[in-house]
Amino acid sequence: MITVVGMGAGTPPFEDVAAGAELVVGGRRHLDAVRLPEGAERLVLGALAPALDTVAEYVAERRPVVVLASGDPGFFGIVRALAERFGPERLDVRPGVSSVAAAFARAGLPWDDAVVASAHGRDLRTAVHLCRSHPKVAVLTGPGAGPAELGAALGDDPRVLVVASALGSAEERVERVTPAEAAARDWGTAVSVVLCLDEARALGPVRTVAGPRPGPAGWALEEAEFAHRDSMITKFEVRALALARLGPRPGDLVWDVGAGSGSVAVECARLGAAVTAVEKTPDGVERVRANAAAHDVDVRVVHGAAPAVLSGLDDPDAVFVGGGGRELPAIVAACARRARRIAVVAMAALDRVPAARAALLDAGLECDGVLLQSSRLAPLPGDVTRLAATNPVFLLWGTRPRTRTEGVGQ
Repeated sequence: MITVVGMGAGTPPFEDVAAGAELVVGGRRHLDAVRLPEGAERLVLGALAPALDTVAEYVAERRPVVVLASGDPGFFGIVRALAERFGPERLDVRPGVSSVAAAFARAGLPWDDAVVASAHGRDLRTAVHLCRSHPKVAVLTGPGAGPAELGAALGDDPRVLVVASALGSAEERVERVTPAEAAARDWGTAVSVVLCLDEARALGPVRTVAGPRPGPAGWALEEAEFAHRDSMITKFEVRALALARLGPRPGDLVWDVGAGSGSVAVECARLGAAVTAVEKTPDGVERVRANAAAHDVDVRVVHGAAPAVLSGLDDPDAVFVGGGGRELPAIVAACARRARRIAVVAMAALDRVPAARAALLDAGLECDGVLLQSSRLAPLPGDVTRLAATNPVFLLWGTRPRTRTEGVGQ
């Protein structure tokens, strides 16, 4: 058996945790904290692959191994790598208190409704987008992805960061800072986890299912669900297909360019994505904000005219472009160059389709599209029903070709 022991973060020390082991593997501070059996080999955990090779040698000879890890080693920890290499039946896992649980305990908050993201050895952008779109997020940090980098990425977002360092040790610190304050400091290497909180919503309702709040029961909402001006809103039939192509999900960033009422932005946010809505009219900006508030979602609204205003925004995973007027080809071109996965364009005018399609193709995207024509049931006098045609809309989408390793997971 390989015994895996979680240490620190409030877990009582086990004096005899390594008793009987012939190989003890762990971080230097964990190894220094336990008494090793006489004759046992001590292996400081660095690169994972060589360490697993050494463990394999002992396992092949049926010699006992103890692996020391932080907190709960089954939670973004070494249990996954050990189980994949040696099989779960060989593991005796003795979890400690995870750093996430300890950090929320120090903050006095429940965490059954929290989103947890690891930025350790991963792209920080997923964690940033989760922080922007969910009221309670725990970020496991790593080199180059700590409180300073997270704070800098969040910029002026009105969140509070709770930075928990050296949890479970005599040097433990828990500090509450703004993103700007976090970005201005050198936090060293002792940070365990960062909580990103929308304090007004940090105590959510009682839940049945742990994790982020469940997705909506339905989407492509009726136009009446949004405030809009003179029916200037993406109709629900068009929105349904646009959402299907955009594929918004937690950890994504979606742009809604020429947002108008913000109906697409709001629906993407309801599905868990971080959303930036770009709108050039002051009344439109206020309308988007009001619709986001009415649906209890976070949408960052940028007041400005595309394509110029787009240069200051983070690259999106998906983009929806509505409206655009004479500037539409330039807007589509700018969005298509920046979109990591897909750009979707809605147009009512036939004349604009060729230029929009060319812009998508010129950006290296694979282009497809449809003309949507629908008729809705409408009442007539005498308790009868007719079909009322809606205006036809062209929907184009350009998809970034994927490599073999993309799209496997986050």
